[in-house]
This record gives sequence, structure tokens and C-alpha cells, in this order.
Amino acid sequence: MNNDLLFVYGSLLDGDNEFGQYLKRNSAFVSNGSFIGRLFDCGEYPGATADINGYTIKGSVYRLKSPALNLEMLDDYEGFGFEQEQPNLFVRNQITVSGIDQEFKCWVYLYNLSVAGSTEIKSGDYLAYIKS
Repeated sequence: MNNDLLFVYGSLLDGDNEFGQYLKRNSAFVSNGSFIGRLFDCGEYPGATADINGYTIKGSVYRLKSPALNLEMLDDYEGFGFEQEQPNLFVRNQITVSGIDQEFKCWVYLYNLSVAGSTEIKSGDYLAYIKS
């Protein structure tokens, strides 16, 4: 792995989430950011897919203090990896994220299961969605 940046758009942004707190303790905020895709309400969490015909999905870029260790912990939370139920709930991919004044190559967890029947969050902003 050659990247210590992670883009988060959902439950990891929630300050009350145990793993969101873990992320904040083990990383440094870099920038607000976004990528083009589609965002869905999957029940207890959101799921994003990369889709060039989508819309802006908003989130934050973090620099991980210990990328291999931090990603291993977050992989488990996101249901990603060989030891997780197959197919994985999320996959971790590298994507280009647009920041305020630059682009970043970041890891992101993208939803890996069917979104049939899920509500689409067309605002692309999960935190605003759950507050409304």
C-alpha cells in the first residue's frame, strides 16, 4: 500500500460512532472533499458507489497515522477482507477525491452489495440526511 489518505462519507464522520472516534484518534484531518458517485441509505449506514453519471458525494479526507494498522481495523468495521462474509459488504478502493484546492488519491469504502430497494441520498451528504 502506498497511500495513507482515507476519504470517509458516512458513519465514520459521526462523532458518536466508536470507529469514527477511533479514526479521529488515529489520523489527522486533511480537507473536506468529494467524489462523483451515488449514495444510498442502507439502513444503519450509507453505501456509496462510484458512478461517473452520479452526483457529488461529500465527506472528509484524513491522513492515517499508521496506515496498515488503521486500515486493518477499519476493514473489519466495514466488512472488507478475505476473512469477512463473502461477498464483502464494502470494498476498499483508491479513488480521486476533489478537495477545496487540490485532488487527492484516497482509499474509500464503496458499497459492494445490491442497492435495490434502498433510498438514494441525492444530496450526497449523509450527515445532513440523517439530521433531517
